[in-house]
Amino acid sequence: MKRSMTLTYEVDSGLYINVTNKCPCNCTFCIRNNGDGAYGSDPLWLEHQPSADEIIESVKTRDLSKYSEVVFCGYGEPTCELETMLKVADYIKSVSSIKTRLNTNGLGNIINGRRIESELKGKLDAVSVSLNAPTKEEYDAVTRPSFKDVDCFEAMFDFAKTVKEYVGEVMFTVVDVIGEDKIELSRQLAEKAGIRLRVREYISG
Repeated sequence: MKRSMTLTYEVDSGLYINVTNKCPCNCTFCIRNNGDGAYGSDPLWLEHQPSADEIIESVKTRDLSKYSEVVFCGYGEPTCELETMLKVADYIKSVSSIKTRLNTNGLGNIINGRRIESELKGKLDAVSVSLNAPTKEEYDAVTRPSFKDVDCFEAMFDFAKTVKEYVGEVMFTVVDVIGEDKIELSRQLAEKAGIRLRVREYISG
């Protein structure tokens, strides 16, 4: 019997949604480099790109009242399947008042070939953007984006500043492996943009 794909999984008090495995980045610290799942979940590699309806069916098996938030994250960049993510977010908002959050590399405008920030209004309560490093050179070395003809660091930063107009809570994140000096420089950069910084712990598997 073929095992079903893991489209939703629990991390602490949150329900995480595995929208896609697509991602234009190959971050040096990515959890995908170390295993098949996250935080003890079942494998998150998808057999095919799930539809919004498939994901919604998985959400329906969960008691949303148990969770503090729903997070679009998983083993890929959710904005690679923006329409699917937004349909799922619409469904969640139609049946619950639970907080919805997007974890993103911030390159959704490049991925979709248009500005997407306004499309998130009313569907997401929070957006967490991977800042990863305090300078373009360090960002490129850590994030390793596949887009070579655009300034991905600037695009990510611009997305974060703009999405604040449409989503109530926006934060930058860095992973603690970059070191205290770079964390502090990242914090200063975030503060200039009026965005708080969260330091994530590196997960080795």
